[in-house]
Amino acid sequence: MALSLDREAYYRRVKRLYGNWQKGEDDYANVDAIVVSVGVDEEIVYAKSTALQTWLFGYELTDTIMVFCEDKILFMASKKKVEFLKQIANSKGSENANGVPAITLLVREKNESNKGNFEKMIEALKGSKSGKRIGVFSKDKFPGEFMKSWNDCLSKESFEKVDISAVVAYTIAVKEDGELNLMRKAAAITSEVFNKFFKERVMEIVDADEKVRHSKLAESVEKAIEEKKYLSGADPSTVEMCYPPIIQSGGNYNLKFSVVSDKNHMHFGAITCAMGIRYKSYCSNLVRTLMVDPPQEVQDNYTFLLQLQEELLKELRHGVKLCEVYAAVMDVVKKQKPELLNKITKNLGFAMGIEFREGSLVINSKNQHRLKKGMVFSINVGFSDLTNKEGKKPEERTYALFIGDTVLVDEDGPATILTSVKKKVKNVGIFLKNEDEEEEEEEKDEAEDLLGRSSRAAALLTERTRNELTAEEKRRAHQKELAMQLNEEAKRRLTEQKGEQQIQKARKSNISYKNPSLMPKEPHIREMKIYIDKKYETVIMPVFGIATPFHIATIKNISMSVEGDYTYLRINFYCPGSALGRNEGNIFPNPEATFVKEITYRASNMKTPGEQTVPALNLQNAFRIIKEVQKRYKTREAEEKEKEGIVKQDSLIINLNRSNPKLKDLYIRPNIAQKRMQGSLEAHVNGFRFTSVRGDKVDILYNNIKHALFQPCDGEMIIVLHFHLKNAIMFGKKRHTDVQFYTEVGEITTDLGKHQHMHDRDDLYAEQMEREMRHKLKTAFKNFIEKVEALTKEELEFEVPFRDLGFNGAPYRSTCLLQPTSSALVNCTEWPPFVVTLDEVELIHFERVQFHLKNFDMVIVYKDYSKKVTMINAIPVASLDPIKEWLNSCDLKYTEGVQSLNWTKIMKTIVDDPEGFFEQGGWSFLEPEGEGSDAEVGESESEIEDETFNPSEDEYEEEEEDSDEDYSSEAEESDYSKESMGSEEESGKDWDELEEEARKADRESRYEEEEEQSRSLSRKRKGPAHSSSRRSSHSRSPGRSSGPPKKKRK
Repeated sequence: MALSLDREAYYRRVKRLYGNWQKGEDDYANVDAIVVSVGVDEEIVYAKSTALQTWLFGYELTDTIMVFCEDKILFMASKKKVEFLKQIANSKGSENANGVPAITLLVREKNESNKGNFEKMIEALKGSKSGKRIGVFSKDKFPGEFMKSWNDCLSKESFEKVDISAVVAYTIAVKEDGELNLMRKAAAITSEVFNKFFKERVMEIVDADEKVRHSKLAESVEKAIEEKKYLSGADPSTVEMCYPPIIQSGGNYNLKFSVVSDKNHMHFGAITCAMGIRYKSYCSNLVRTLMVDPPQEVQDNYTFLLQLQEELLKELRHGVKLCEVYAAVMDVVKKQKPELLNKITKNLGFAMGIEFREGSLVINSKNQHRLKKGMVFSINVGFSDLTNKEGKKPEERTYALFIGDTVLVDEDGPATILTSVKKKVKNVGIFLKNEDEEEEEEEKDEAEDLLGRSSRAAALLTERTRNELTAEEKRRAHQKELAMQLNEEAKRRLTEQKGEQQIQKARKSNISYKNPSLMPKEPHIREMKIYIDKKYETVIMPVFGIATPFHIATIKNISMSVEGDYTYLRINFYCPGSALGRNEGNIFPNPEATFVKEITYRASNMKTPGEQTVPALNLQNAFRIIKEVQKRYKTREAEEKEKEGIVKQDSLIINLNRSNPKLKDLYIRPNIAQKRMQGSLEAHVNGFRFTSVRGDKVDILYNNIKHALFQPCDGEMIIVLHFHLKNAIMFGKKRHTDVQFYTEVGEITTDLGKHQHMHDRDDLYAEQMEREMRHKLKTAFKNFIEKVEALTKEELEFEVPFRDLGFNGAPYRSTCLLQPTSSALVNCTEWPPFVVTLDEVELIHFERVQFHLKNFDMVIVYKDYSKKVTMINAIPVASLDPIKEWLNSCDLKYTEGVQSLNWTKIMKTIVDDPEGFFEQGGWSFLEPEGEGSDAEVGESESEIEDETFNPSEDEYEEEEEDSDEDYSSEAEESDYSKESMGSEEESGKDWDELEEEARKADRESRYEEEEEQSRSLSRKRKGPAHSSSRRSSHSRSPGRSSGPPKKKRK
């Protein structure tokens, strides 16, 4: 397939080259012609000559000479290359049509001296302007016969050579949109390889305590770019490394890109990694330092380094000199940490593009070049030769910190980072356990702790500890500490809040008319008929011959009935003492006044002679119109109530840049309209905007988001971005604190009617398609999230629920999977969603925790005691231990009990008298009774159950119907246990022995002795039943026997 050449790009770029030459300054303006010659050298990766060719043609052309004169351009190359270049050659008559000199193509003869062609080019050089000074790239020296003969030919002439590398570099440095897209892609691939391969590999090495050489690790990174899964969908043939990855640790650091990874083993301290990936000839670069168990001083220095990079990004603006950028960063170091001045890297970055490093555009103290919008820089800031005071071994004493990114210079405002790899301490720190900790506390606590605090979500997942008891004991000890803290903090908080009593709102007084002149002058009123004034929402009724106005808000309900010849209209009013609706509010502004409770009007259905209508028509119309006005008023009130307390949000600042992070084809929940609608979610300067296909807009500002959650589609039918807001927003005439955007993955419904077959090709294909679809969606959502986090400088961070720590429960009506994130407990897939912020939780109480029940309930009590507690019902008892472990790792206090409590009453008691509550021991009332001997524990338990499970007759029957199995088995077991405790005779016997006795009795005497035996057994049973407290009478189901089963008579 013939290679194609982008004609438009070529003309656009040559025009720019000539434009800068003609209006050039210094050496550039005085150059009469430009000569660019490229030979063959496999070792040269970056050269200005080849970069210029790639920029103009999209390819490198070896053994090619390019001569740019004032009024003509000559290219000399082999026959094949000349064929390729014909795509841009001007046709006759259209020379200079593009504002660019005409092109002459010369074919190089392989075995000849090419003397004739050389002469043509020399002649052209002499004819261009003064024909004396030629611009060349003096550093580019290519070997080979062809290049030698051409250079000899040039040397014979008396041309003055001027190096124009810097000015051409400045011309190429400003990138077009197409070039920027390639650089963005290169940066995305670099980020992907670092996140998915390098970082994961280092964590594996640290976890397994492997010994791996730096050079080997660098080689594995180079191999990783051959695998498609790390390349964000790019073709592996278009991807290459800009330079071999540089990995350094263990005290030997050189913060340059010209060094190579040494053969030393990786040391678990500060590990610097620099890697750059080139995509379709355009470069990108990324530098990060991973730190294993960094001491606080190292963390502080690293945080300062991040601050310097922020400063550097702010300074990189259009029109600023590079030396000014350098000076601004150095000023920050001088002011805050002057001791690090001699440790910082000599320069802070360089321009990048087709060439990895542009030597003439380096950020240092001397460079006078100005930045331009569209330039791309590799910025790199680092400290070397830092001393770690806590280091014991030589390799631990010296460390270096190095971070770098690929950034794009904008018109104003800070530069945009293209390599979106997180770099906060929590993202690059690998925190291990201290060696001196007890051995039993192996990986379980560590993994839970890390997951609970999000330090490293990819940490090792929970493993069972060898000794369950020790884990339970540790939890108890930790929970005791938490209990003391909890009571102290709650007491302090409540005393601070004291005095902020909530004022009850008085019912709004609705006045119909402020003065009598506003009363309508309608004939109905004069005729003493009922009249409804829609404008003022008032019903004017005749009372004792006087037209009296009543506002629609005072009317509770109306009814109309026809009895014989008369129609009756009954109007009921709100008044103190009447049963008000839930939302009506029971307070009247003036409760001492006299109220009308109801009025009934009667009118005849009979038409009187001479009248056109029946008198009852007025009542019928009044009934209809009052209903309408009442409906309209209630709707408006409901809307106002929704708007009440809505915090006014800032306006969304729209970013007109087309490269905003955007996700298309999403649904929004809750729906904007009746039907669900698709739309797109776009991230702007200070918030998101969702635009539906119908044009509805919903804005969510970053500063109003409390939790941003990303629920991947693993094991789910939808993939979700969920926002839990600090303050509610209004859309669809309702207020919402939870908004989510989702898309469906695969079919949510399956056609059961169609013939199913295990190896059906269509089904296998559909499954394959669904797998691919899931992968695509996941990648799209992840890319969106990474871009948004980069855009907001990681102020908005998306949390991903930990599925492995999830448990089933029913916070609303149906059971769903509740999953912890680093700061909340959530369920986003079902609607309504469930989000509880862990920082707002005071304590968790488990109810109905009894060994014979399959489920228990979880009550979440908030720090704000006026807030209603949250209940999660029907959690499987198998989840109890993992939940306790998770809560313990999050430093949350939990308690458990066998009975369900009346939480409304408990919270009211606490709020009414907080001092009294904490004087009596505060939340310790939820703790199980003091642990004494086994017998005492048994007694206290039975007492608790006596008090709690004491139903009336009716309740008892219901209970039996509902959970016959549960309670009956409980009853029998408890009775037998008590029987064995109370009776000395039978204290050692179990079921098997009693069965055996019954069999013996059968064998010895058939009937009489068997009856005698059964009577004696029942006597023995009755004895202990009386002494074993009230329990058996409560919990044994009526009509059930409580002894061992007897043999039936044959």
